This record gives sequence, C-alpha cells and structure tokens, in this order.
Amino acid sequence: MIRKAVIPVAGYGTRLLPLTKVLPKEMLPILGRPVIQILVEELAAAGIEEIVIVTSTRKHLIQEHFAPDPMLEQYLRNTGKDREAEEVRKIGADMRISFTYQHGPWGNGGAVLNAASIIGDEPFLVVWGDELFVSEVPRTTQLIEAFSGDPVVGLTPVAPIDAPRYGIPELGEGKAAGVWEIKRIIEKPAPTEILSGFACAGGYVVTPEIVELLRKLGSHAVGEIYLTHALDAYARKSLLCGKILEGTWHDIGTLPLYLRAVIHMAARDNLITLEEYP
Repeated sequence: MIRKAVIPVAGYGTRLLPLTKVLPKEMLPILGRPVIQILVEELAAAGIEEIVIVTSTRKHLIQEHFAPDPMLEQYLRNTGKDREAEEVRKIGADMRISFTYQHGPWGNGGAVLNAASIIGDEPFLVVWGDELFVSEVPRTTQLIEAFSGDPVVGLTPVAPIDAPRYGIPELGEGKAAGVWEIKRIIEKPAPTEILSGFACAGGYVVTPEIVELLRKLGSHAVGEIYLTHALDAYARKSLLCGKILEGTWHDIGTLPLYLRAVIHMAARDNLITLEEYP
C-alpha cells in the first residue's frame, strides 16, 4: 500500500524566466487552479494520505497557498460568496501536507533524499511539481496499481528528437499489462544511445532500496545527483518495473508547453475543442 508522496519544487524554473523570478512555475494557473494544487488533488484521489513538498526559501507562495486562511473565508461568507469560501477552505484540507527545504546534495535525487527522512521506511510516490497528466485513470493510480513490491517508473512515449532531454530506459520482458522490466536507464542520451521510444516521465514508486542507493551516491557526490542514477544502478542488479502510462503527459517547463497544457485541460473539461486550437 502506498500512503505517502513527495513533490520536489525547489528548482529555479529558468526556462520560464522572467515569469518565474517571483512566481514559482508550480503556481502557474491551469483553469483557475495552480499546477501544484491539481497534483495534490490527484494524489488525494489516488488514496495518498500524506505529501512532503521539497521546496526552497524562494517559493514561500506555495506554502502560503496551502495554509488555512480563515480571515479570507469569513470575508467571502460575509459578502455572500459561500462557493468561493468553500473552495478556499478545501485547498489542502483533506491532505496532510508538510514542507522541507532543499539541502545538498542538489539535483532531484537530493530532493528525494531530503524527503525520505520524513517519509520513513516505506515505499512512496514521487511526482514532479512542473508536470501534469491528462488521463481517464489518474497516472498516480496507474503507478500504484502497477506496484507489487518492486520500484516502478512511469513511462511515456517520446519522439527521438526529444529523447536526449530525458532518462531513456532499455526494456526487457513484459511482466503484466503495460508493465515491463527495465534493464537500464541512460540519462540524457546521445542520439546513438537512445534505447527505446519511452522516457522515464510521469512519476515513480520509490522503495527504501532506492533511497539507500541515493544515500550512497550522495555520500561522494560533488555536484547534482539524479533519481535516475539510483534507478539505473538498481535495474542492473534487481527488478525495476516500468509502467507505460495511459494518457497525455505535459511538461510545463517552457511557455509553449505550458500553453499546450492549458489548452488540453480546457478541452478535457469541454470548455473548448482542440479543433479551435490545433
């Protein structure tokens, strides 16, 4: 059973500057809700009980967004805006959310390590704060259902031209419907090193064994450490599973990709049709 999740949000968001100089990219609005609120609501719907958000001192707006605001709620009710007051009250109300600050070593592996001391000795989900997944079945639910004791990596189709930006897995035997063995992962491969048509994107189920590998990597790291490095080391010795996620993955790290995510979410909610915005 997966009860906890980690959302790293400590990055600078340099691909969206100057917009993200003050506004964290995780707070960019998607149809009136910040990206990170959509992620939290998805995790709650998947049965997650506790979330650790790994943040930085520059991103206090995220912490403020999930904090209770009884004065605002009361003001809204006093002015007849009960619906808006209830929306404010519900932000994070059904979820235990804690915050920890990013400390070295840097890199997304360092963020996972920072959260692991709070999570404890149990498997947990990791989802990045600057991505969304549009699907019939939430991708976090898909990842949880694919978990049977071994770590799980979310896999998303990727075009060869985009593959050098991601961790690319080499797949082995099929284990179940949509679940495959991962034999190794190459982070940001050269065009001649692309091992499959999938990227490690969409989320992870991390086990204590992966955390221990991250600790070993961090003990002698002089720069950033990456979660995929630990996953690759694990895959070469033990069973690492890859779940091919059903749905559309959106990286919101650049303005064009963010706008595309907004359009697709609006189409999902029948606010527009994709024919209007090809």
